[in-house]
Amino acid sequence: MATYQREVWVDAPFDEVWRFYSTVDGLEALTPEWMNLRVEEVRGPDGDTDPDVLEAGTEIRMSLRPFGTGPHQRWISTIVQRTEEDGAAMFRDEMDGGPFPEWQHTHQFYAGDGKTLVRDVVDYRFPALGETGSPLAKVGFEPMFAYRHRKTKDLLER
Repeated sequence: MATYQREVWVDAPFDEVWRFYSTVDGLEALTPEWMNLRVEEVRGPDGDTDPDVLEAGTEIRMSLRPFGTGPHQRWISTIVQRTEEDGAAMFRDEMDGGPFPEWQHTHQFYAGDGKTLVRDVVDYRFPALGETGSPLAKVGFEPMFAYRHRKTKDLLER
């Protein structure tokens, strides 16, 4: 699998950033409008709909329609791991159905002097092209994650 990584320092306390990223509201707020995201269902590990926190075992069913063209792309994402310890936290989601044959997105958060380092690591296989599609995916990932990091700063910095 190929890997894409991007990080940003956010001038906001670790607890606030972690809490924000731990919800579906955070996902919706950080997805650019041009992606036309629709969260269709969120089911927690205990079967409850619309859980307050995206715990391990939570399944998110959504669709995307980038730039409003073509059919909606269905995407099922499952939170497969979530840990939090003093000043560090992470969660990983995996695509169970969607446009990529393989997709693992690890969200990492580290406290540092009143600020928070947010790091995204995506391990993926590009449809039909495998590793050779990596440069094409980077072209698509960079604007998306640059937007997410800018939006995080806009929403959470003091």
